Amino acid sequence: MASHIVGYPRMGPKRELKFALESFWDGKSSAEDLQKVAADLRESIWKQMTDAGIKYIPSNTFSYYDQMLDTTAMLGAVPPRYGWNGGEIGFDVYFSMARGNASVPAMEMTKWFDTNYHFIVPELGPDVNFSYASHKAVTEYKEAKALGVDTIPVLIGPVSYLLLSKPAKGVEKTFSLLSLLGKILPIYKEVISELKEAGASWIQFDEPTLVMDLESHKLEAFTEAYSELESTVSGLNVLIETYFADIPAKQYKTLTSLKGVTALGFDLVRGTKTLDLIKGEFPKGKYLFAGVVDGRNIWANDLAASLSTLEALEGTVGKDKLVVSTSCSLLHTAVDLVNETKLDKEIKSWLAFAAQKVVEVNALAKALAGEKDEEFFSANVAAHTSRKSSPRVNNEAVQKAVSTLLDSFRVDAFKHAYSAKILVYLF
Repeated sequence: MASHIVGYPRMGPKRELKFALESFWDGKSSAEDLQKVAADLRESIWKQMTDAGIKYIPSNTFSYYDQMLDTTAMLGAVPPRYGWNGGEIGFDVYFSMARGNASVPAMEMTKWFDTNYHFIVPELGPDVNFSYASHKAVTEYKEAKALGVDTIPVLIGPVSYLLLSKPAKGVEKTFSLLSLLGKILPIYKEVISELKEAGASWIQFDEPTLVMDLESHKLEAFTEAYSELESTVSGLNVLIETYFADIPAKQYKTLTSLKGVTALGFDLVRGTKTLDLIKGEFPKGKYLFAGVVDGRNIWANDLAASLSTLEALEGTVGKDKLVVSTSCSLLHTAVDLVNETKLDKEIKSWLAFAAQKVVEVNALAKALAGEKDEEFFSANVAAHTSRKSSPRVNNEAVQKAVSTLLDSFRVDAFKHAYSAKILVYLF
């Protein structure tokens, strides 16, 4: 049974990237020093997943700042104020877009869906001259391959990239960002072609906007995009990842009908209704990347519950087409519990950071393959039982105080609502 990780934190278990970036920005270290720290972190992450037994290991999820900004660099969509004159985008332009410089401000940041992560919002308009200006995805794939790790290169999907962008300053707010789809797809084709030439057999497109309520023309853009890419991705296994919520039935129908797509990834932690859609109808012959390990919290997974979900899905998808995965990128969790030396043993047993979630994913995959680690699963049950019964979680005094506050809030809310009703009646 295969296993997969959607993405992984890049700051490092001891915040190595943070310190390297600050040193570089302060002029205390060179670009080469920063690149060395980054390369060491990537190698460590790939080795960790390999040692854990993960089959589908992502590349190009590392970033010096933000994955959407990396995509903007890949597409050469640099706002004019940064004075970029073409060629491969270097640190000067990249970090100016992210942080601003002495003469121009940074690009806007906004929340990545409902997480605490923020991304750099692309500024687009009809006059943007897109060009293939960052070969990062291909470079990192080759880097991993040279280390003996065959990864799945990850790209922000073309439609989600446009839907998460905004019209640039001076561009009409009503400008259709999706009208740029035909201009960016040729660059995606170049990237895909280079990845194929480098030996990639899989590619992952993150299209998280598919979980949003989308008008028909936006849904049609997905069909248009992947129809256009179909011939280019021929010979590759293509995974479309969605996450953070249930995927609506209309979007599910569009996604499962996309051309050239061989695998579909879903957040099955938040996506309980998505489970029903999958069980109702899943396209024959396609892979299901089942996101059953929560990528958004620090708690140990309920392995027994996840295993039960996976076993139920086997009958729908088929054993050879089911892949155990995380619900989303592990970017949103802490990195490694091993560094938390001051936590007592009980609380530590309740937790799982990114490194531990990688192990959980593979433990579930092995269990599905008939190689269940009984000791690991038993320890997991004990940890969940401990957390449920611990006075640290179930403190009667705290529960009573909360109940009193809630009762007070309800009374106040009723009074305000009643007063408002009287005012409406009077006036």
